[in-house]
Amino acid sequence: MADQSFLVRGPRVVVRRVSVRDREEIAALERESAALHGPWVPARDTSPEAFRAYVAKFDRPTHEGFVVCLRAGGAIVGGVNINNVLRGFLQSGSLGYVAYASTTGHGYMTEGVRLVVEYAFTGLGLHRLEANIQPGNVPSLRLVERLGFRREGYAPHFQYLDGAWRGHERWAITAEMTGHSAQPSAGASGAGPSGGDGSGSGRRLPG
Repeated sequence: MADQSFLVRGPRVVVRRVSVRDREEIAALERESAALHGPWVPARDTSPEAFRAYVAKFDRPTHEGFVVCLRAGGAIVGGVNINNVLRGFLQSGSLGYVAYASTTGHGYMTEGVRLVVEYAFTGLGLHRLEANIQPGNVPSLRLVERLGFRREGYAPHFQYLDGAWRGHERWAITAEMTGHSAQPSAGASGAGPSGGDGSGSGRRLPG
């Protein structure tokens, strides 16, 4: 376990920020999960330099990166990102998550993503999270449905994956849907949101 600075805790898992010290564990998990990730997750360079750059991205206010770990022992069971954070009058972000083969099927990522959603609306002050998921990724669709996301539509040719532009279903959840509320960030004006371009999506897999 690289770091014990947990942000939120659940019955079986805890969530903390991803660290450069997680590289070797995550690299091993991604190698063993290649078949599971298949067409849903693009292969990632986990060399020391590339992983440092990946973690450094989360120093920016537009991105948040977390790992989900078992409470018993601290092993990493998945990752969750909030990308393209928009402040101002939007207070929104794009949710991505990834599970790993050795621990999938136990509900750990359902619990972990639920904790991150709660933290996004309470700790980060966001109002809306959006998840864009390929229609064939049924376990991932079921995960967001279990968490209370609602389907808003379909975006054809949304993201380039596995050699082609893939269409995605758009699912979203707001603070009000979870019993919370959010306000525009300080300094918001009619000029529009700041912090990110609203494009792109995260990595989604079953948990």
